[in-house]
Amino acid sequence: MTNILTAIVVFLIIALLVQILRVSELLSEINNTDVNEITDEDNNTQGKIYLVVGFLFLGFVIWQMVYWNHFLLPGASSVHGEIIDGLMSFTMNLILVVFFILSPLLFYYAFKYRGKKTNTAYYYYHNNKLEIIWTIIPTIVLSGVIVYGLQTWNKAMNPDISQSKVIEVYSKQFNWTARYSGDDNTLGKANYKLVQGRNQLGVDLSDESAQDDIVVREVHLVKDESVLLKFRSQDVIHSAYLPHFRVQMNCVPGMTTQFAFIPTKTTTEMRETEGEDFDYILLCNKICGVAHYNMQMKFIVETKEEHDTWLAQQKTLKNTLTLK
Repeated sequence: MTNILTAIVVFLIIALLVQILRVSELLSEINNTDVNEITDEDNNTQGKIYLVVGFLFLGFVIWQMVYWNHFLLPGASSVHGEIIDGLMSFTMNLILVVFFILSPLLFYYAFKYRGKKTNTAYYYYHNNKLEIIWTIIPTIVLSGVIVYGLQTWNKAMNPDISQSKVIEVYSKQFNWTARYSGDDNTLGKANYKLVQGRNQLGVDLSDESAQDDIVVREVHLVKDESVLLKFRSQDVIHSAYLPHFRVQMNCVPGMTTQFAFIPTKTTTEMRETEGEDFDYILLCNKICGVAHYNMQMKFIVETKEEHDTWLAQQKTLKNTLTLK
């Protein structure tokens, strides 16, 4: 009902504005004036309005930054995430500095040089010094940002994985399944042709490395220990997204992708600052179908002792699936 009333009010306001415009046109015909003629008074009024609205807009931007700041993600919970946050802060601050310098100038000059019939344009066709300044300075600044970005990318995407615990994250419409690599830290081979019955991940059960693999619906990680996530998809392209770890990687049918990171904050530590209901959640960041929003899986970061206790309670594939 509220939506209907809102639509009716909007329609009536539009109709009112149309009628006001029509009355203005009729009055101009009676007074034999051209409504399309722009006078100095019109320009003066528009210039003042632009100046006021422009600075109100800047005030609104500042208000948004202060009032909505709590909606931003908290600080990264991974080693590489802190580097990414640093790059994000640097680029955003650079953009804001330029924005708050140029925007007031734009509003001011729009007012200062508003149209007047007595004004004549100054013909200024070229200046080599200005061309050099506004070409060289942005080039130097942007080159620095690019180099900084490439260094951040290399650190995030090419970490040392020699000591990483290997975990497979398997996606399908519309859920996630994880497979731990067991004591040998080697995942057993898998093939989509083997997906049947209880073997939903298509694991090759004849592979010796698969015997100690552990299939779970909840991932437990150890604080300050590297983990290598390997992603596969059974059907369409999904996107594994762990926002608090600053991790995102596409899951592509027919190939394996991966992402390594080191978690730095336990779930318990995050709950102390973000609330008792906080959980690290794996999301799908691709619109993969009608139940896309249901693709969630909990990640828990804990101490090594807590992790080992949980892991010891899980059953290996050797104990859960029948070998043929």
